[in-house]
Amino acid sequence: AGSDKIIVNGGVDITQKPIWIEGPHLYKKNGKYYLMCAEGGTGGNHSEVIFMSDSPKGPFIPAWNNPILTQRYFPKDRKDKVDWAGHADLVETPDGKYYGVFLAVRPNEKSRVNIGRETFILPVDWSGTYPVFQNGLVPMKPKLKMPDGVKNLTQQNGYFPNGNFTFTDNLKNSLLDDRWIAMRAPKENFISLTKNGVRINPFSTNIKAKAPVSALFHRQQHASFETTVSLDFKPKSEKDLAGITCYQNEKFNYVFGITKKDKDFYIVLERTEKGNSTLISSEKISLSKNIQLQVVANGDDYQFNYSLDGKNFSNLAGHVSGDILSTDVAGGFTGSLVGLYATSSNDIKL
Repeated sequence: AGSDKIIVNGGVDITQKPIWIEGPHLYKKNGKYYLMCAEGGTGGNHSEVIFMSDSPKGPFIPAWNNPILTQRYFPKDRKDKVDWAGHADLVETPDGKYYGVFLAVRPNEKSRVNIGRETFILPVDWSGTYPVFQNGLVPMKPKLKMPDGVKNLTQQNGYFPNGNFTFTDNLKNSLLDDRWIAMRAPKENFISLTKNGVRINPFSTNIKAKAPVSALFHRQQHASFETTVSLDFKPKSEKDLAGITCYQNEKFNYVFGITKKDKDFYIVLERTEKGNSTLISSEKISLSKNIQLQVVANGDDYQFNYSLDGKNFSNLAGHVSGDILSTDVAGGFTGSLVGLYATSSNDIKL
């Protein structure tokens, strides 16, 4: 008791009123203690700074060349932008080389951050007093050459894919792929596996609830993507809905699905922003067999399409903005999700 001690108060230079300093990592190298932290907040001023001391209790002296990693000084309209770099950690390889992993974002053409924060890696030169992220203080490139002797195992031996790829899942395996995630509850609570695919047993909560929802999600990993699902569903009442959701959180999302009014079936697209929902478009359709639902995104531009014959797609509502799926609009920093969604508490009014 009473042994707690503030070793850095507020940041590198408190007179500059930096946004909070956080995410500390303490390293010992050559008898010195190095304290590396994120500073500047999660957005455009994000950075990584470092201090040195003879003792883990301090005093910690900031490096003269702070920050050692940031992207805040460069034109906002630069090509293939990587931004918001910070929250770093260091690792030493068996051959004595250093690398830094850190968080950053890849905004789209309207500086929207629909993908959220991702993990990046850069080589680090620690031959001098302080570690230096190589190319960490110039406009970053999204891709670097693999180090000599390292094999790229992307999409092999259980490694997840990276870059441009196609992911197809017939949803018939005895275990779901690890990429499928759920919101606030184990996905096993609302799904059952059948010979025809996954059956989603709808919760009595809808996508706007701050509670477990019956949706299987895949993270959006690209600014431009296309996703299609085959849906076997006939709603019994206006409370039933199934389809696709593009989801940032319960207050910011799109719902694209099938529901019912009286004796007719409808395909609907609803936009929820700041918790306020708007029916953008709806069409009466016939449901004689499976329907294909499709989302096509190109940066900030999203389109919601459907096919009744499995070949020809029709668009619903034209082009809509992906702005509400961006963390700079909706808040947070984990990126948006694309979900297979069903509910028995549909509240979309036709």
